[in-house]
Amino acid sequence: MASSAQMAAAAGAATRALSEFCSDVVMGLSHPGQKELPSKYLYDALGSALFDAICLLPEYGLSRAGMRLLERHACEIVERVPGPVVVAELGSGNGQKTRYLLEALARRQRVNYYPIDISGSALFRCQQELGQMEMVSLVGFESAYLDGLHKVAARRREGERLLVLFLGSTIGNFDRSAGDQFLCDVRAILREGDSLLLATDLEKPVPMLKLAYDDPPGVTAAFNKNILARINMELGGEFDLGQFEHVVRYDEIERRIEMHLRSKAWQSVAIRKAGFRLYLREGETIWTESSHKYDPQEVKRMGGRAGFDSAGQWIDIEWPFAQTLFLAI
Repeated sequence: MASSAQMAAAAGAATRALSEFCSDVVMGLSHPGQKELPSKYLYDALGSALFDAICLLPEYGLSRAGMRLLERHACEIVERVPGPVVVAELGSGNGQKTRYLLEALARRQRVNYYPIDISGSALFRCQQELGQMEMVSLVGFESAYLDGLHKVAARRREGERLLVLFLGSTIGNFDRSAGDQFLCDVRAILREGDSLLLATDLEKPVPMLKLAYDDPPGVTAAFNKNILARINMELGGEFDLGQFEHVVRYDEIERRIEMHLRSKAWQSVAIRKAGFRLYLREGETIWTESSHKYDPQEVKRMGGRAGFDSAGQWIDIEWPFAQTLFLAI
């Protein structure tokens, strides 16, 4: 049973998270030009479950491509990682794809694995998926990526190296300059000889991309609209989800897919807990997610700019996708 101090700490963390959610929503919806909502808030319990469903759709090849690469090359990847290692995963989700790497590592050492995710439900599913593996000890952190990584780095023992996994191609959700900065921030937490395995979705035909993010069954549309349902539930929002449609665009210059929610009519929407009212014109959109696409050499250059040296890159041909191993230098 949790102590009163632990319960108080958990309650305080929940209060801070709700306050940050409220602040980010108001800031994003107050933009004078394009209104936005941070994509990380797509992943509450329902959003995480919907994303798991998206990963099973035939149109969405990203997750299967990443899984294929790890299934085929986990042993080779692990052989190139200096050890002994502690493993931290940024945005673990349900942990299925990570199993191949943990199994390969567990053949040579006992593994301390620390999944980091802002979704408590995702961490719960990760615990169910990986918590009973032999030679693997799992401790999850419900936290932002860098905050969680700092905590994991502080736990390492003398002589241990850190292997950071960023497997969901989530780096693509950052603008390119912000992605560079994020990799620099990760590198600043690491020591020389630590490693990073980075997944990136590669460029491919635009119709193929659009179909992946706007599937005929409408699962991605439900995932996208769920962010409005979350605002309704947690912040007292008054969004009518039926007055919005899921829209997918491809920006040729930035080489990214964008997900938007487009207003079907002029609307005035209150968010009571924020003391905020939003006005939307018919056809105006709220931008909820970006997914940048890369070429393989570009990925290596990104790592180099952040202070990493490429130690290997594996590419899936069926759905162009890369897993790139970097060593901190």
